[in-house]
Amino acid sequence: MTRTEAEREIERLTREILRCDQLYYVEAAPDVPDHEYDFMMKRLEALEREFPDLARESSPTRRVGEKLEGKGEVVRHEFPMLSIANVYNEEELGEFAQTAQKGFSAPLAWVCELKIDGIAASLIYENRELKRALTRGDGVFGEDITANARTIRDVPLRLPDEAPAFLEVRGEIYMTNSNLTRLNEEARALALETGRDFKPYANARNLTAGTIKQRDPKICSERRLRFFAHSTGADPAEVASTHFEFMRKLRSFGFATAPLVKRFDTFEEAAAYVPEMQEKMQELDFEADGIVLKVDDFAAREEIGATTKYPKWIVACKFEKYEATTRVRDIIVQVGKSGVVTPVAELEPAQIAGTIVSRASLHNVDVINTLGIRVGDVVVVEKAGKIIPHVVRVETYLRDPDDPRPPYVFPSKCPSCGAELRRDPDGVFIRCPDPECPAQFRERLAFFGSKSAMDIDGIGDSVVEKLTTPSLVGLLEEPRVLVKSFADLYRLKTEDLLNLEGFQKRSAEKLIKAIAASKTAGPARLLAALSIQGVGVQTAKAIVNKYRGFKGIENVERAEDFAVVDGIGKVLAENLFHFFHSPDGARIIAELRAEGLEMELPEDAATEDGAPRPLEGKTICVTGTLDGYDRVEIKETIERLGGKATSSVSKKTDFLLVGAKPGQNKIDKANELGVPQRTEEEFNAMILEKNE
Repeated sequence: MTRTEAEREIERLTREILRCDQLYYVEAAPDVPDHEYDFMMKRLEALEREFPDLARESSPTRRVGEKLEGKGEVVRHEFPMLSIANVYNEEELGEFAQTAQKGFSAPLAWVCELKIDGIAASLIYENRELKRALTRGDGVFGEDITANARTIRDVPLRLPDEAPAFLEVRGEIYMTNSNLTRLNEEARALALETGRDFKPYANARNLTAGTIKQRDPKICSERRLRFFAHSTGADPAEVASTHFEFMRKLRSFGFATAPLVKRFDTFEEAAAYVPEMQEKMQELDFEADGIVLKVDDFAAREEIGATTKYPKWIVACKFEKYEATTRVRDIIVQVGKSGVVTPVAELEPAQIAGTIVSRASLHNVDVINTLGIRVGDVVVVEKAGKIIPHVVRVETYLRDPDDPRPPYVFPSKCPSCGAELRRDPDGVFIRCPDPECPAQFRERLAFFGSKSAMDIDGIGDSVVEKLTTPSLVGLLEEPRVLVKSFADLYRLKTEDLLNLEGFQKRSAEKLIKAIAASKTAGPARLLAALSIQGVGVQTAKAIVNKYRGFKGIENVERAEDFAVVDGIGKVLAENLFHFFHSPDGARIIAELRAEGLEMELPEDAATEDGAPRPLEGKTICVTGTLDGYDRVEIKETIERLGGKATSSVSKKTDFLLVGAKPGQNKIDKANELGVPQRTEEEFNAMILEKNE
């Protein structure tokens, strides 16, 4: 091979390997088998040995450098790496947003991101080549970790031509839980082989911190650290004008960014996404210890400014995390209201954060495959905040080599109805496709009566189980199921319930009365209660407000017409259209309409007697604890009576509803803007007076 041919081949291989790295590490969509990738890497190494003058510093083969002597050099950050302020509850989060908005004249857009539990680092690129990597250190000075950072596959050694010549990228170096499991297995095997004592690595973050400061980059390479980019300390204006766009550009430059990130036009929308994000993050193979909210617009950030310690445009919602080690007794599956089959680990009881935990969700089949879990395994279980426990990792090094139990195999048939399970074509969930599946209906019925749906007092899991299980209704009758549809719930009589275990006349009459009262819950609650995939409470309200009720929704002629409603995409629009135009959906609606459920909004935004709703057009912020309402109830009351509930005080706020132990920032903001303050008693008197 001539030198010219070698140069072309080196360029081709480098380009292809970098393309594969982008697909694997950034987009999680590899298209080349591992053995082909390894062959290309070996071919490139061979050519660079034969033509050493053609080997670049940014070549994929130069990931591992020479051993270092002594401690890493301490270097001053060109742009200080400030800390992030933390909040621990909804009240503190709202107060932070108020302060940020106070510093900028226009409404702020927000981005939500995961706060990765890793080691903060800064990567400096000059002439698009990685020149230096530093730890955060004390924020002013950091330790040089360039040699080790070069071994991390998520860290590009050279940026594409469209990237700026100089770029600083900040992010978190971390380790996956599955990789920690692998390292503990290898360490145990080595200890047994050499006759040494074995001490497992306790957690991913501590091992990451120790690894990134190793003097031998080969060790760092073998431990397979990862990197998520999340910001820059330099002026980002050359790349983008907003953070969300900046992150998109970073991905195009070859950097990985954390999943679940979303942008919102209002703080209220961003804050509402936080609990959803917290729940979804349990399915990830790495640790996060919070959720970060940051102002999207860079110009707004400049105006909002910073204290000497924290930027005032970014905050971390933190939550305490607690762990325990226990053993898996069994793995079962549960069928949800949309047919999703969820695996659950039944555990030997363990105490976590003052509660006894005996079950933990395994989420889906991909999580099971990542964990490699099986019955009998010792597992680490985590509970973060108020979220349900989940399995962090399997301590595979503690497995008994003589234990014959095989890896867990996900069932192929529904445990309730026996239908063949199907995997979503574009997702990770496995579902039971049978709409008549008893387990699905039990879950849908429980949700239908729940507080966030029709709010039927007395409908819980145990009652749902009794209503959907065959029982003797009369002495001369065969056992039968009392409730097979939502409409059956409204056909129940007191005497039907008296035949069920646990019901006395008083409790039976109370439940029948609660069921009857739910007929007037309104079309938005009813739509949310139907378990149409993707239709939650807020989405249902938006749809009903647009179409004024079920008749308008039923008259929609094409699925894409639903896209005029904010927050409805293609998939959700198709789910809605399919439900309302399917025989099953049409039957459900017709039966509920026949039972007299309220399915339409009033012709004008008015109460039943024709009077305007007492809070029509008013924007209300709530602070403190109320005697007669929890946070969900007061929000629903305000919206039901025509108002808008917000989490922060602004010039548009009509009044601040003040309960016990109010947030001082909201009080100060209301005083500053001249926003009236009302007590709970005054609020109740106002809505009662206008309803009389």
